[in-house]
Amino acid sequence: MLARAFVVLQYLVPKHLLTRLTWRIARIRNARVKDFLIARFVKAFDVDLDEVRLEVPGGFATFNEFFVRELKDGARRIDDDADAIVSPVDGTISAAGAIRADRIFQAKGMDYTLGDLLATDLAEAEHYIGGRFATIYLAPHDYHRVHAPLNAELVAARYVPGDLFSVNEATVSRLDGLFRRNERLVMHFRTDRGPAVLVFVGAFNVGSISTPWTGEVRPRKTGVVDALDLGAHPTRVGKGDLLGWFNMGSTVILLLPGGACEWDDDLEPGETVRMGQGIGALQSADE
Repeated sequence: MLARAFVVLQYLVPKHLLTRLTWRIARIRNARVKDFLIARFVKAFDVDLDEVRLEVPGGFATFNEFFVRELKDGARRIDDDADAIVSPVDGTISAAGAIRADRIFQAKGMDYTLGDLLATDLAEAEHYIGGRFATIYLAPHDYHRVHAPLNAELVAARYVPGDLFSVNEATVSRLDGLFRRNERLVMHFRTDRGPAVLVFVGAFNVGSISTPWTGEVRPRKTGVVDALDLGAHPTRVGKGDLLGWFNMGSTVILLLPGGACEWDDDLEPGETVRMGQGIGALQSADE
């Protein structure tokens, strides 16, 4: 009952307005305010401070800087097997498996299409018909930087404006088409085994999404899909390289074409993963 009420409430509150307010609060530079926010957050969500690169709270000028904190060198091991696909984030598997024709599973009784998720021409969506997907939820306490799941070249980044519903389990299991409705940043890659896509899904209180190529991308409810300029930053990325970060928490969705990979057998809903951990393996053309 409470979960259903939470979903209904999201239709009523001004999500973009409240998210803009969160954006401002998270960037307050007054030391007493930001130290209070960090301390309360650490206590509420039991954040592991042992792996944080900078001193807490003194090493961070704002709460947002703490939220998108870097980890100490060696805090995450990147699976270096040549065929390993690694988790791009710390998080929890929401869903993973085969893309059935052009439909991606969201939750029991609900799915959405590749075309709706990518919001681009059908030719791009067709690459992933019958492919594999993995949806990973980042809880508030998680490390919120996103890394490359495999060696690749970034060929396009597109911002899709949309809503800002929460992406927690209560909402995912009750709001049909959630991931096609929310704003998102879609990153298209070229790999030795074909194309790949990683989607940053925005959510309630996600103040913005940032990448080394695009800088900070602020939420926008309506408008056209923007093809973002990749600038002069190198577009070749190695497995484990930084792709971007959520300024507050959200979800990522990884797509690979049919025959390109197999997920590990234990990649099930509710499974906790850490960035750099192997979650699947690339398949050769004759497998």
